[in-house]
Amino acid sequence: MKSKIFDLSGKYKRQWVEDNVLFTKKTGRQTPLPHSNSHVNSSFENKTASWFFIFLSAIFILIAGRIFYLQIIAGSDYRALAERNRQRIIPIPAERGLIYDRNNISLTTNIPSFSIAVVPQDLPRQESKRAPLIKKLAELSNQNEDYIRQILRDYSAYSYESIVIQENIDYDTALKLLISATDLPGIQIQRGSKRHYENFPLAHIIGYIGKLNQTELTNLYQKKYYPSDYIGKTGVEKTYETALRGIFGRKRTEVNALGKEQSVLAEEAPIPGQHVKLAIDLEMQKMLEKIINNSLKASNKDRASGIVMNPNSGEILAMVSLPTFDNNDFSGGISVERYRAYIEDENKPLFNRAIGGSYPSGSSIKPAIAASALQEGIITPATNFLSTGGLRVSKWFFPDWQAGGHGATNVRKALASSVNTFFYYIGGGYKNFIGLGPDKLKMWLEKFGFSRLSGIDLPGENDGFLPSPEWKQNTKNEQWYIGDTYNFSIGQGDVLVSPLQIANMTALIANGGKLMEPHVVHSLIDPVTKKETKIAPRVIRENFISTKNLDTVRHGMRDCVTSGSCQRLASLPFAVAGKTGTAQWNSKKPNHAWFTSFAPFNSPEIVVTILVEEGGEGSAISAPIAYEFYKWWGFAPLRPIK
Repeated sequence: MKSKIFDLSGKYKRQWVEDNVLFTKKTGRQTPLPHSNSHVNSSFENKTASWFFIFLSAIFILIAGRIFYLQIIAGSDYRALAERNRQRIIPIPAERGLIYDRNNISLTTNIPSFSIAVVPQDLPRQESKRAPLIKKLAELSNQNEDYIRQILRDYSAYSYESIVIQENIDYDTALKLLISATDLPGIQIQRGSKRHYENFPLAHIIGYIGKLNQTELTNLYQKKYYPSDYIGKTGVEKTYETALRGIFGRKRTEVNALGKEQSVLAEEAPIPGQHVKLAIDLEMQKMLEKIINNSLKASNKDRASGIVMNPNSGEILAMVSLPTFDNNDFSGGISVERYRAYIEDENKPLFNRAIGGSYPSGSSIKPAIAASALQEGIITPATNFLSTGGLRVSKWFFPDWQAGGHGATNVRKALASSVNTFFYYIGGGYKNFIGLGPDKLKMWLEKFGFSRLSGIDLPGENDGFLPSPEWKQNTKNEQWYIGDTYNFSIGQGDVLVSPLQIANMTALIANGGKLMEPHVVHSLIDPVTKKETKIAPRVIRENFISTKNLDTVRHGMRDCVTSGSCQRLASLPFAVAGKTGTAQWNSKKPNHAWFTSFAPFNSPEIVVTILVEEGGEGSAISAPIAYEFYKWWGFAPLRPIK
């Protein structure tokens, strides 16, 4: 019997079939057919084998690709990870640079300090093993378990770094803890240094260092700052952080399964930070603070500031802000109770009012306004206005401080006796006389450095404020009146200045017209080579007021001492020029008391500016403070920098 049999591909082969026996052409052997569908099953098995082969091939390709990725592409990363489990790169802190006064008196020291730290990577992963370890760590550090867990969560992104749990451990305690923690994985006793500040009167200037917060760490981690690191928070410590910090070294160590150091494989020494020499004279600083403190106690006042500046270089020789604080409280971490006491003190001892304070200037700003009017040409040294006790504009009266007035007044007399009427004229004008007006007042005072940051090398400076008609309209939705200009002309109304700005204005008048950038640091010193790099004086602006006009203002300030409101200083053995100021700021509280000055008159060496908050009359409290300081300074003049 002959028939056709179809294979799975739809093709067929001619074969001879007889009695259900298949004869092959090749051998002639007989192969019985198990059943009639044998050709279908055979083809199905072939297809299964093909798909199985394809599946195995795909698995092989995936495995080969993964091996290629792990060995070739990511091999270096995984090798580094494996090495990191066995080896550690430990930063070696650099010795922080010291801070000195201008005569090389040390103001800071670095003392040994110990702390308990933990490396999260070395802690057990299983909670059943981690919990007892955290409990033990809490016992060693006298901390709450929840606090430690929170610290570990906060620093989870820094698992290979040392996270400090407790600071400022004494040596004996550290030794005991080191023995106790020998068999505890991930727990370390670290040796470091703690900043100690020698002299309290410089707290606002030197500032303090503190542990990095989360934001600082995030921003600075790539610059080689670590979770256990400290950074300058305020003062010179903050401004000169980079120089003081130095460059950290590195140590490659081999660790065991507990993360404990077994051997040192390599080490790179740190480079110590530079020393900072201040322009501040410590003896002068102490004396100024003592004099101001005595005056505050005698008058039952609490807040004041004082600045002594070299008008020729912009160097700050003394800067006092009272009340002050002990920056050692912050070194190594301040207690919650102590910090709360500081921030809840209504007198704000942490606030540097000498540069950050913002006060109405009162008459202390009048020398700049007088110089501006002279330079603008609206008056001359001979210009006179009649002071009869004030000016009346419609129903409004703008008084002088002296009832009945001062009579005929020129610019020198106006400065000497602080005659408001004269400044009403030159600021806002009266009848047929046209004054500077608010826009020119603002423009000229900005040239003197008001409403601008001076650039002093301390954080926290306030730029003050000078009003304008546009500002008043936009902010208060009110138009500008002539009374606003009159108030502006005598440093009242919305005018706000800092003691530093008044001192800088006075320095400009003293030095002949140079607005200097003030600075508290004199130089940086390399601790290895001893090379000293001085901070060069920088002139912000000059030659915008003629020498002749400035000389007129200078003599007006000298007249203040010889015949005006500053006569308390007339008995000094050298000539001083000054200007008092009484600034109204609250109808229910006493006025702020200003005094600013320079000496000696013919060859100025120092500027002295005093502000007593709610002190009353500048001539009654601030000028006497300056007098006491000048009396001391006359016998102990500024010593040359060594």
